[in-house]
Amino acid sequence: MLSKLHIQNYAIIDDLQISFSGNLNIITGETGAGKSILMGALNLVLGQRADSSVLQQQDKKCVVESWFSIKKNSQVNDFFLANDLDHEDEIMIRREIAVNGKSRSFINDTPVNLSQLKALSILLVDLHQQFDTLELNTENFQRDVLDAFAENGKLLQELKGQFEKYSRAKNELEALQVQQNNSSKELDYNRFLFDELEDLALKENELENLDAEIKLLSNAENVKQQLSAVYFELKDSEEPVVQQLKSLMHKMRSLHEYHPDMEALSKRIQSAVIDIQDVADELERIDDSVSFDQQRIELINERLSAGYKLLKKHQVNNTADLLLIQVDLQQKLEAVLNISASIEKQEAATKQLYAECNKTAAIISSRRGAQVKSFGAKVNELLMQVGMPNAQLKVQLQTTALSQNGIDEIGFLFDANKSNRFEPVSKVASGGELSRLMLSIKSLVARKLELPTLIFDEIDTGISGEAAKQVGLIMKDLSVEHQLIAITHQPQIAARATAHYFVYKEIKGDKIVTSIRLLDNDERITVIAKMLSGEKPTAAALENAREMVRN
Repeated sequence: MLSKLHIQNYAIIDDLQISFSGNLNIITGETGAGKSILMGALNLVLGQRADSSVLQQQDKKCVVESWFSIKKNSQVNDFFLANDLDHEDEIMIRREIAVNGKSRSFINDTPVNLSQLKALSILLVDLHQQFDTLELNTENFQRDVLDAFAENGKLLQELKGQFEKYSRAKNELEALQVQQNNSSKELDYNRFLFDELEDLALKENELENLDAEIKLLSNAENVKQQLSAVYFELKDSEEPVVQQLKSLMHKMRSLHEYHPDMEALSKRIQSAVIDIQDVADELERIDDSVSFDQQRIELINERLSAGYKLLKKHQVNNTADLLLIQVDLQQKLEAVLNISASIEKQEAATKQLYAECNKTAAIISSRRGAQVKSFGAKVNELLMQVGMPNAQLKVQLQTTALSQNGIDEIGFLFDANKSNRFEPVSKVASGGELSRLMLSIKSLVARKLELPTLIFDEIDTGISGEAAKQVGLIMKDLSVEHQLIAITHQPQIAARATAHYFVYKEIKGDKIVTSIRLLDNDERITVIAKMLSGEKPTAAALENAREMVRN
């Protein structure tokens, strides 16, 4: 519950502090006294955006602080745990607006962002203002109301998790199907390209080797002639090089005893002899292997032509590049085949997740359906109590496509005059009717939630007399288990207060500021009497006010 509110330098509030009771807190005051300014300041600390225009004194920052008691609130405890924040049974929220319009937010003096502040405020306070009756027309609000009454919170969280998994699986399936469609369009062309390369069956460096071979074969006669000439000089001429070196080697040996370096030099000549003999033998082997082969030349030219054609087609330079392209094409062809299996597997997984979602959604729908009559009856009973005996609310459920919210389309239909013609509430309910309908709904839902504090800003719009009295009774009853803070113009509601606060303007120095004070019993009677009969209440009005407070 909200235990204390402290406001500094906000609009026409200079410095104001209020301590609230845990039950029914009523705030009254003349029109323009600043009641709505209080709500504006409270909105700030609950996460509403603001700028420097809210500053009363432009050279000082605005500070709004609120203290909340959070005993036995599991949702708030979960929030602090999820956001790694420390807390005790009482927490303090502070909002500061600097002179440049920038704001800072704190929870227990720890800086937090605006999103965190809003998330926490939703768990602490339900703030209902005059325009909030428009929420009655939204499907989200109507669904949330019915789900709160049916206690579907945990099931909806479960469905949300399941639906997220299903949505991801569905998106992955659709991506695979798109990929398959795109791949199928290229399948025939890729297969054609792969078949060309596979039919040619190139080996590593084959085109480069064939290019070297064709050069040799094309010049076979000249090559053999030159090889023969070299071989002849090395081994077969009248004075072959090998024989000359052997003769020189023998002469060197005869000089070994005359100089110490001769033996080493002789060995070097001997080594040269061996090398030249090997060269001659290799030249002879090559010469024997080289021969002009027209059939081989034609075969190589045909293969090179096919290879060069593919090099040009794929815009690459060598055999290795063509072999890499062949591997890539093979992988693409295999992927098309494999994607069908992946799609089949993903379809099964998506179908399973969809079935799980539907199962949970069906339970939620069943629980909603089970509460429709009971909820409608209880709302209608409260409507009768607040002076609308002919009004009826009917909840309509229609099956719709599965979403994270279930399989139901929910509509609140309203008949104000027992005409048995039910229409959406936005079409047939007046402002006063909407206010009383909203109070009736919230008084039922509040008992199903852990929400400790409800704030009503002039929810009594459009009502008076007995209806206002009954609204006061409902609020009084609701305040037994929930803290209520209500701004009202109705004496019948003000008379039910546990704590009655009066908002007024006063002059401090050279400026007008808004102040607030907690009324004692006599002051309450006087204020309520003024609400009944005007600024100068009659004796009858005072007695009437005294009776209202007493009862």
